[in-house]
Amino acid sequence: MKHTKVKDLLNSTTTLQEVNAKGWVRTFRNNQFIALNDGSTINNIQCVVDFENTPDETLKRITTGAAVSVIGTLIESKGAGQKYEIQVNKLEILGDSDAEKFPIQPKNKPSLDFLRENAHLRVRTNMFGAIMRVRSVLSFAVHNYFQQKGFVYVNTPIITGSDAEGAGEMFKVTALPFDNTPRTEDGKVNYKEDFFEKETNLTVSGQLEGETYAMALGQIYTFGPTFRAENSNTSRHLAEFWMIEPEVAFNNLDDNMDLAEDFIQYVIKYALDNCQDDLKFLEGRLLEEEKSKPQAERSEMALLEKLNFVLENNFKRVSYTEAIDILRDSTPNKKKKFQYIINEWGADLQSEHERYLVEKHFKCPVILFDYPANIKAFYMRLNDNTEPGRETVRAMDILFPGIGEIVGGSEREERYDVLIEKMKALEIDEEELSWYLDTRRFGSATHAGFGLGFERLVLFVTGMTNIRDVIPFPRTPGNAEF
Repeated sequence: MKHTKVKDLLNSTTTLQEVNAKGWVRTFRNNQFIALNDGSTINNIQCVVDFENTPDETLKRITTGAAVSVIGTLIESKGAGQKYEIQVNKLEILGDSDAEKFPIQPKNKPSLDFLRENAHLRVRTNMFGAIMRVRSVLSFAVHNYFQQKGFVYVNTPIITGSDAEGAGEMFKVTALPFDNTPRTEDGKVNYKEDFFEKETNLTVSGQLEGETYAMALGQIYTFGPTFRAENSNTSRHLAEFWMIEPEVAFNNLDDNMDLAEDFIQYVIKYALDNCQDDLKFLEGRLLEEEKSKPQAERSEMALLEKLNFVLENNFKRVSYTEAIDILRDSTPNKKKKFQYIINEWGADLQSEHERYLVEKHFKCPVILFDYPANIKAFYMRLNDNTEPGRETVRAMDILFPGIGEIVGGSEREERYDVLIEKMKALEIDEEELSWYLDTRRFGSATHAGFGLGFERLVLFVTGMTNIRDVIPFPRTPGNAEF
């Protein structure tokens, strides 16, 4: 008999039918009531066992974590909080779970740190099941949004010879032996003998390759893994994460901001419409967590209220220069409460500054634009008519409450001569990026795009506070388990 998903059983409109359900035991009470979950929903279905006619040996094997198959009659439940239950006629243990050794026990309420150490099993909890279903729905919404708008999905290389960000914090890719690495006459690694015959790395961004495709296909997006060898052991950084990067020919910075705002609101609404049970559960989890915090550190809005707030309010657009003035005159800056004090124009904003602007000053999502050129990447378009020493670029960042920066983007420098000068000033090898410069040599045009770290989006939508809890198997400094 083909089994039916728990979600479909709970949404059924007919009872007194014989059904087969398969899943994992969450709890087993009074030798009679199995709470069964198969991952299709946060909700369990209660399976009522006829314990008087079930062998004791079988009852003893119904433990938390065990995989079982039940065949029985779907009936209306007499218990509170559940619509249906299964009156079990036949029960089969598909896979035992040693109750003494299974680490995820509902009575123990394991900590998030403990669950990270057991990332291969944590998804069996309500919390992580909910997070991963929301992540899946958000992922679908990303593709849905761009496909409906006629964007072309482009797969950019994971192994690359370029450093799009100019940060240099990259994981090297090599097939050379470490115990006998070939060297040049001056003692450097001889990459000519490597697999690709040049130095290569795991990608930090698909943007540069994406630009080349946008300049032929009009509008494209990438959605794939990116890597940063940045030794940041924080709740906001991962060494391996997923990036969404649209690029649109003929778009300027204003168009870029419009696209980013519309896109974010679309995917959040899609999650609200399709993950109601999971988001309600995560909201309850967040409320419980916040009870242990001092009143001043608690969120002003519950999770669903915060998500709806983003949908119902336009993002505030503020220039970097205006933001610096606000921060310089702010109480935490004057009282030296900021870790990084803002003294002058040109400072690189930190997370504490971004969150102050969003959470305390404007109290809504903020788009900052026109950043100083010397703190942004080489490919960003230089603004015209900027005063010497205060040159700005057509860059924008979107800041969210609780997260800080969630999107970074810009209008790209489409002028070949200006781009060359910027590359020379930063000592970027023109020959190495000759293929990229071709887009400025042959049919150059205004274009713009942005990058959104998918895990930061999932953080915001789920209300979680540590980025390691919104990706199945986090990769962080000193951790590459599983």
